Amino acid sequence: MENAVQNNEVFERARLSRDARFDGRFFVGVRTTGIYCRPICPANAPKSENVSFFPSAAAASEAGYRPCLRCRPECAPGTPAWSGTSTTVQRGLRLIADGALDDGNVESLADRLGVTSRHLRRLFVKHVGASPLAVAHTQRLHFAKRLIDQTALSMTDISIASGFGSVRRFNDTFRKTYGRSPRDLRKEGRVQVTASALGVLLPYRRPYDWHGLLDFFSGRATPGVEAVVDGNYVRTVRIGDECGIVRVSDLGDAISLSVHGTGTASLFPVVQRVRSMFDVDAPIDDISAGLNRDKKLRAWLKVRPGVRVPGAWDGFELTVRAILGQQVSVKAATTFAGRIAKRYGEPVGATIDGLQDAPDVLFPEPRKLMRARLEHLGIIRSRSQTIRDLARAVVSGDLNFDAAQKLEDFRDALTAIRGIGSWTAEYVAMRVMKDPDAFPTSDLGLLRAFDLPDGTRLRPSELASRAEAWRPWRAYAALLTWGSDPGAGG
Repeated sequence: MENAVQNNEVFERARLSRDARFDGRFFVGVRTTGIYCRPICPANAPKSENVSFFPSAAAASEAGYRPCLRCRPECAPGTPAWSGTSTTVQRGLRLIADGALDDGNVESLADRLGVTSRHLRRLFVKHVGASPLAVAHTQRLHFAKRLIDQTALSMTDISIASGFGSVRRFNDTFRKTYGRSPRDLRKEGRVQVTASALGVLLPYRRPYDWHGLLDFFSGRATPGVEAVVDGNYVRTVRIGDECGIVRVSDLGDAISLSVHGTGTASLFPVVQRVRSMFDVDAPIDDISAGLNRDKKLRAWLKVRPGVRVPGAWDGFELTVRAILGQQVSVKAATTFAGRIAKRYGEPVGATIDGLQDAPDVLFPEPRKLMRARLEHLGIIRSRSQTIRDLARAVVSGDLNFDAAQKLEDFRDALTAIRGIGSWTAEYVAMRVMKDPDAFPTSDLGLLRAFDLPDGTRLRPSELASRAEAWRPWRAYAALLTWGSDPGAGG
């Protein structure tokens, strides 16, 4: 109870000062109007006795409040107030973001997470302030509202893209929530509708090290599959049976995503993967506070505030790339990955108007590499065999990249493959499974960065001891460290 009171006092000060650092960390329910707002809402601040605080938009919605049309809660940065509190909740939120509750089956979600549906609801209410179904509903509603404001998509397409299942359900939900139809909301919208048929803005909390992310992706971009062109990240994608190209750029307070070649139904999963790839929901204030305790990291944070951990579009693709990066330079691993894509990949069949030399190949799926003769591409025999074994493990189901599984189980399954050790497992856990505490202690770049003044190099065990103080943000410490050495980082 004492912590709740302290939080409320902090939230009240943040609300009254409209402190942007708290945008997305909590929401304000106004009892006199029945709406909920972001703490930065420009409307006249209501009296303190008339407000309640909620840890998530879903919690405010489940309490009976409707979203404010002025501050637009759907555009708040995605830093979750519950980050780091429950691994089951974190895994559940990732699955919900990937559409696990599109069918409303909470029991199935609970089974995937290894808990009962009753216990899952209890955990969500404790850490998020709302049930899993309320989180899924709010997610769909907010995504649809952004598409109404930011795109020229028809209401039918928006209802499909946001998972409402039918236009009638879509319209009924908006009338119940906002008191008006989606078409009326578009007419009243204050946001400029773009001409891009499949595009959306993804807000983030500043500082955001866009250039650091872009540099990281640029040095590791698989030729033909992905590229950094004129300040944009571009890559080929596959969602189910659909293929296309995505382009991501920075606008200063949000990243802009455009999708080319795929249908409307694929937009939501594309958006969720890009959010993960570009780490837009990182709780950067908490991360910085944790890493600032180390003198060396503090100095690097001053140079690169807003550090993010670059994610991956596809788990299998990134793991192949990590295997290729074992004991070779970043440039060499990138060259090998490009050869694999060129030899075994498929043409994507999509283009981007006005963009020269856009990627045009899909990275090969596991079945394509199970018997691939990678030695003919200059890859040593042992590494080629590891990639083939990896492909077989994915096809057989012995290894998967499902966010529902426990991270220790994932690491065990990955390292059971001959040729994959702890460095690769930590690197993949960091970028694919989005483990904020993954840390490859044997990485030469990390060890080199912490050389003692006399030139003595730390042993991995010594670096691990030092890194204990960085928990649970060791992955961000690794990216910050690699950023001080452009040739490091797999």
